Amino acid sequence: MGSPEFAVPTLDALVAAGHEVVAAYTQPPRPAGRGKAERPTAVEIYARERGIEVRSPRSLKEAEEQAAFAALGAEVAVVAAYGLILPQAVLDAPRHGCLNVHGSLLPRWRGAAPVQRAIMAGDAVTGVTIMKMEAGLDTGPMIARREIAIGDKNAAQVTAELAELGAVMMLETIALHAFGGEPQPEDGVTYAAKISKAEARIDWARPAAGIVRQVQGLAPFPGAWFAVADERIKLLAVQAVDASGAAGTVLDDRLTVACGAGAVRPSLLQRAGHKALPLDTFLRGYAVPAGTRLA
Repeated sequence: MGSPEFAVPTLDALVAAGHEVVAAYTQPPRPAGRGKAERPTAVEIYARERGIEVRSPRSLKEAEEQAAFAALGAEVAVVAAYGLILPQAVLDAPRHGCLNVHGSLLPRWRGAAPVQRAIMAGDAVTGVTIMKMEAGLDTGPMIARREIAIGDKNAAQVTAELAELGAVMMLETIALHAFGGEPQPEDGVTYAAKISKAEARIDWARPAAGIVRQVQGLAPFPGAWFAVADERIKLLAVQAVDASGAAGTVLDDRLTVACGAGAVRPSLLQRAGHKALPLDTFLRGYAVPAGTRLA
């Protein structure tokens, strides 16, 4: 049960290990791209290529859907970024319950955007928790936890690393029949709320270090952005530099921008409708002179 690219390594690992995948549950196709054509999820594409039955209900709340799920007779449901709430009837249907690959070190960052929140908060490490699911939001018993360093990686890079780690950990969990787990501690609980559109706009009054974390945490999607005149420009990679000035002011011909404390210099930018470009290439086609005030 999964939808985005994050879930594919786990499904691939199950298939490669010879487990019988009786069905792949995933989100329905959604309109995407300029033409708004319906696009299937990464999990659906993978499953169909391998002859796995795909099911994409819009909800699992109806008794008919729950009965269809129970009729599969699954020993365990493996869940990774599925995107639908699992009612109690679904949680109870597999013999060994539902096991989740969660991209944080629970109980820190329960919820929808654990990778982005960890990076934006300045966490030094994050990781994967294999959790037995229950009705609460990521509150179930922890079966395994393993950490990685965040360093200067962006959200896409951390997500990809956690996806591979989670696949390995899930295979180990199933091989060991480790279907119990330890209760999560009460201390250290934080919630990773879905990223709002307002959070993507850069506030130049913030310190440079906070803006760097914002850019890394939101790259490549939705992408932190600023405005030059009325045009939005995404900032996809940036570094802090030793400079100062009025917040939001371009300080030189290298697009160094003063922040509330310190300054930042972009290294990867993207105009709307264009490809992402390294700084030198971007500036050849879109000059932003010193003294410009960014919004």
